[in-house]
Amino acid sequence: MLSVLLVAINAKYIHSNLAVYSLRAYADRYLTETADIRIGEYTINQPLREILAKLYLEKPDVLCFSCYIWNITYAQELAEEFHKLCPQVPIWMGGPEVSYEAGAFLRQHPAVTGVMAGEGEQTFLELCEYYAGIRNTWETSPGRAESGKKPPGRAEEITVAEAADRQPESVSGPGKIAGLIYRDGEEIRITRERGALDMDRLPFCYGDPKEFSNRIVYYESSRGCPFRCSYCLSSVEKCLRFRSMELVERELLYFLENRTPQVKFVDRTFNCMPERAMRIWRFIREHDNGVTNFHFEIAADLMTDEMSDLLEGMRPGQIQFEIGVQSANPATIAEIRRTMHLERVKEIAGRLLDVGRIHIHLDLIAGLPFEGPESFAASFDEIYAVKPDQLQLGFLKVLKGSYLYEHREEYGILCQSSPPYEVMETAWLTYGELLRIRQAEEMLEIYYNSGQYVVSMKLLETQYQSPFVMYQKLGAFCDINGYSDMSHSRIRRAEILLEFVRRETPGVFDLLKEGLIIDLYGRENCRSRPDWADDPAEWKDISRSICGRDRQQHVERVHYRFPDRKTRTLRALPARQEEPLYVRFDYSSRDPVSGQVFWEYCTGEQTGVLGVLHRVSDSGLPEYAADGKEKTIRRGKTQR
Repeated sequence: MLSVLLVAINAKYIHSNLAVYSLRAYADRYLTETADIRIGEYTINQPLREILAKLYLEKPDVLCFSCYIWNITYAQELAEEFHKLCPQVPIWMGGPEVSYEAGAFLRQHPAVTGVMAGEGEQTFLELCEYYAGIRNTWETSPGRAESGKKPPGRAEEITVAEAADRQPESVSGPGKIAGLIYRDGEEIRITRERGALDMDRLPFCYGDPKEFSNRIVYYESSRGCPFRCSYCLSSVEKCLRFRSMELVERELLYFLENRTPQVKFVDRTFNCMPERAMRIWRFIREHDNGVTNFHFEIAADLMTDEMSDLLEGMRPGQIQFEIGVQSANPATIAEIRRTMHLERVKEIAGRLLDVGRIHIHLDLIAGLPFEGPESFAASFDEIYAVKPDQLQLGFLKVLKGSYLYEHREEYGILCQSSPPYEVMETAWLTYGELLRIRQAEEMLEIYYNSGQYVVSMKLLETQYQSPFVMYQKLGAFCDINGYSDMSHSRIRRAEILLEFVRRETPGVFDLLKEGLIIDLYGRENCRSRPDWADDPAEWKDISRSICGRDRQQHVERVHYRFPDRKTRTLRALPARQEEPLYVRFDYSSRDPVSGQVFWEYCTGEQTGVLGVLHRVSDSGLPEYAADGKEKTIRRGKTQR
């Protein structure tokens, strides 16, 4: 029986590789006792020698790699080293990183037999059938035998049809299989292009739910994209295709019944067909198991009011949205051939954020045409003002096969020669200006996207007209002081922020000290006490009155009323209170969207040892009048 090993090298263990599971499932449907197709999933964090040893011990007859920008260098090295050990084993690669300019790739990497270009399921099946048919005659020379492959530095790149016209008997190997670029002696053959596959022909590729109990599962209900953005490889897809709703609902039920933690739809614009999107959202709402989270990439400006109404009834944390804005500059949006109504995007995102049930992730890209430093800062500030749960600031990746890659000289684009091919300069942006954007991006990740300094950043924003300038200055401060090259704890990050505030905006220093206390204890009950925090022994009696012996609670004393999660932007800084306030943190209760623990204000009027405590609403007015008998308040319920 033919032994085929599909290799996936993921960025993290928590990720899974949909491609290799789909290839195996498709081939297994048609190959019964002909081939044994196995999957080897690894991560880029594993030592190369460790993975190489595992590949060798698998003893495959055919080795296949799934290639992306995050793993292509690793895959190339593994292929080269494996070929030295097993020169008789053909090595094939597939995926977006090798599907374009595949001939040049093969000339540079003589260890690789060929490339499966584009959509791979049918191509992989036919390739397995080809090798299974010649399995008994395949030359498997022992030890260090020569493979018969010569360095293809001067290899001619021709189609199979051209080779057949010249000399029919010279066409050898899998020349009848569409979608291949492969090595045939000293020449590189290109077979005919593979047509688009009917999505309903793809079998469901997930079997044992235990395999994915602690991992993200990726799922596709469609392929292709209705848009033709010039930086994206989805723009070169043949057509937009959908899986039938009967299959989709049956497969989603599998995830729900098995309580899969997270399912990420890889559909490029999930809501491009509104009725279809509504049907799927209704299905997962009606069959909610209280656990599974679904991730969708959507175009917010295609959202209808009916969609928004439906989503507002979802369980908090049940779904999350990634919304690609990319730029707020109309000239940039037009140049990258993207269709977007920005005001509608901000309106829908703001509405969903106000409801507080859906995690909203907005994307920006630095390095696009017509986007200079001032334009990008304006785009950043405009989208930041929406206050999404995360604002992903990415840098243009000039991907082979994309329109921008083909026209990079016209745009003055200089990019890295190696993965991830990030932009370094454009006609509108110098390398130095890009570095300043990167400074802002690094601080945005640490102090905003992490969700660990929510209160503090809302306070600090009031001191700057431009949030981009605030993050860029903070990044420059960290670079100057050597903080950017080190790994820091959460408390140390808070200390660095205080150092920055003391120098830049000393007037809010005392306020920020208390804001950071709220942030630190709003994520976890800190094991080590921050140096600038007051001694909790000063309010231990009040703390005991509020918490009793409950170790899942903690109390802090502050002098300001800080904004809660629903307050996305502060119009003015809070005033210092004459009497201290007490904040109770309940670590048994967390917001399912933000991950923040439940916290509330209490006040104490001293009457002997114990204080008369009552909960205070966000307006500052007491919700429970003190009657001299109440001792503790837990989430609005009096405990006597």
